[in-house]
Amino acid sequence: MWALYRRDIGLAWRGGGGASTGLLFFLAVIATIPFAVGPDLNLLSRVGPAVLWIAALLAALLGLDRLFQVDREDGSLDLLILASDRHMVALTVFVKCLAHWTGSVLPLVVAAPVFGLFLNMEPTAVGASVLTLAVGTPAIIFIGAAGAAVAVVLPRGGLLVSVLVLPLAIPVLIFGVAASYAAVNEPDPFLPPFLSLAALTMFLAVIGPAAAAIALRFPAD
Repeated sequence: MWALYRRDIGLAWRGGGGASTGLLFFLAVIATIPFAVGPDLNLLSRVGPAVLWIAALLAALLGLDRLFQVDREDGSLDLLILASDRHMVALTVFVKCLAHWTGSVLPLVVAAPVFGLFLNMEPTAVGASVLTLAVGTPAIIFIGAAGAAVAVVLPRGGLLVSVLVLPLAIPVLIFGVAASYAAVNEPDPFLPPFLSLAALTMFLAVIGPAAAAIALRFPAD
């Protein structure tokens, strides 16, 4: 599992993979917002947490179609499905999700404080947004694993993955933005939406890989 984890992180950075593409897309969305809403710094500060979350969500969706694509192209995905039981496949999907998050989404979380400065966000709002992104974005990858498993057999499944995953990721977006705003808007409590976000991530960490394992094994059963 450790070898698989390191291999998938390397694939995320190799040859213009999802990590660099996601960062560029993240930056493009953040840089475009001031042109759309105008030069009002107070308005940018208010919408900053929501913008960071929406940009991170869309950037995370970009590379989801590659989650199983490389394994399918070199044949290792078929060997994994045929040689392992359903529980082992689910564990492998879980490890691949962690590797994909580390290689492709964690750089977005690390870059979020710098991009938050572009939106004139307060330090407290930046810190809360980074914390919620770190806790909530893995849930997007766990959801996306199921969508990627469904679309991996299709010739052009990249768009289908985004269409399938985006509606399911809305609760993650809601709790993440709510917690980020609650950190700077008294007397809104920060802990309830943040703990709900963490619980949702843990729930999807179980459901997502299991659903993806079923989808991957379905053609073979």
